Formats: sequence, structure tokens, C-alpha cells
Amino acid sequence: MRIFDSHQHFWRLDTPGHAWPDADWPAIHRDFLPDDLRLAACGVDLVGTVLVQSQPDDRDTDWMLALAAHDPLIEGVVGWVDFADPSAPARIAALAAHPKLKGLRPMLQGMADTEWILSPAVDPAIEAMIAAGLRLDALVEPRHLPVLSRLQARWPDLAIVIDHAAKPPAASGGLDPWREEIAACARLGMSCKLSGLRTEQAPGQPAQELAPYVTHLVDCFGDRLMWGSDWPVLIHAGDSYGDWIETCRHLAGLDSAREAWLFEGAARRFYGLEG
Repeated sequence: MRIFDSHQHFWRLDTPGHAWPDADWPAIHRDFLPDDLRLAACGVDLVGTVLVQSQPDDRDTDWMLALAAHDPLIEGVVGWVDFADPSAPARIAALAAHPKLKGLRPMLQGMADTEWILSPAVDPAIEAMIAAGLRLDALVEPRHLPVLSRLQARWPDLAIVIDHAAKPPAASGGLDPWREEIAACARLGMSCKLSGLRTEQAPGQPAQELAPYVTHLVDCFGDRLMWGSDWPVLIHAGDSYGDWIETCRHLAGLDSAREAWLFEGAARRFYGLEG
């Protein structure tokens, strides 16, 4: 089966601007580069990836774009821009000139102000994104889901994908209010990534306990649900690259055509990448 990874990361600990992961994340506190991904995906028909930012720093985005320019496996890049900076629209326009830059990701999960993305200070950046045809990767927690609904209503032309299904409380098995709030986002036309859920579980918790979350996501998003590895963060959860693929295949329970869309078609369509 062909695998297109909608969400993976690279980093080098000595790259300017690198701050995470640190020594508190020993399993992933080292360099991760394209050859490491190819090794991790050995035996998988990995046909392409979207490289997603991990540092809130312009230098990290520049480094990713330089890396992607020389590696055909990286078909798209999701970078970072300080949306509230007055220079953000110019920066976004400059980045959009790079053929592999497909989206931007403000790191909303780390902000105390849940409604920051709705503040007037970031409107010029969002306008610049829409003008450039860029997508928004929403790195959020469940508290942000009502905000995303308001954001989509305000900016209907902004393409939004919810990273890691908004990180539901999988460790406790809680479903509400996440269940209805993410369904509301789906009804507004947003997309979602089936990624990062193992990291939200408690250590040693079986992957099978993610079944209610995966079933709900499949039902809500349909052909707008895309698979992502969240590698190498996945390693922190104790899974291999192939483990997460097989977990998602089992829990999603799709026929071959819908499975192919989950593992390749949805991401290609959302990011505007040809197969």
C-alpha cells in the first residue's frame, strides 16, 4: 500500500533556533534527518511526505525549505511565521514563492490565550495566507475547537487542517466535549490529521483504546481525514513507523479505496500535491 505521510518532522539539535525536544524527551533528543526517516520506514512504500515545523523560529523554516529543495521525498513544507509581527505579510509572501511551501503552523497549543488566532493583530497574516493559497495547520488542544469554528466562519476561504485530531484526552478515555466540538469543525469543511494520538495515551496504554476516537474521526471527516505519522515524536510513544500504520488500518476498518484515500489521496488534495 502506498503511504503519503501528511505530518512528519526533522530537526538538528545544533540548528539555530532549536529549542525542542530537550533532554526531558530522551527517546527523541537527537538529530532526525531524511535518511533516518527512510530507515524508519524500511519496508513501507513511502511515496512522499509533508515536513512540518517543530520550532517557532524563522530560521527553522528556512532550514526546512533548504532541506526540502534537495530531497524529492519531501513534497511539501509547513513552516512557521510570527503572525502578530507587522512584517508577517511580507514574510508570508516571500515564503510562498518557494514551490514546496504549502502551509503555515502557528503553535497555538503553547499559547495561554486560547483565542489568540482571532485577535485583530493576526488578521493581516491570515489575509496574506489566503492571497498566497497557503493552508493553516492548526496545532491545537480541545479548548481551541470552538475557536477554530469561529475562525473558519470568519475566513471561509482559509483551508484548515486540525493536527493530531486536536489531541483528545485519550489517556483518560474522555470523549466529551471533544466529540461534538470536532464534529462541528468537520461540518464547516475543515480537514483533520489522523496522527499523534498514541502520544496522548498513557505509557503502556493499548492502541486499541483509541478505537472510539478513530471511528468518530472517520465518520465526521470522511475523505478529509489524512494519515500522518508524527514521526519522530511517535518514537516517544514507543511505536515504530509501521506500528502506527497498522494501528490506523485496523482501527479505521476501511475498504481498499477509502483506505488509499486516507493514506494518500486526502493529503495530496488538501496540500495541492499531485500524485
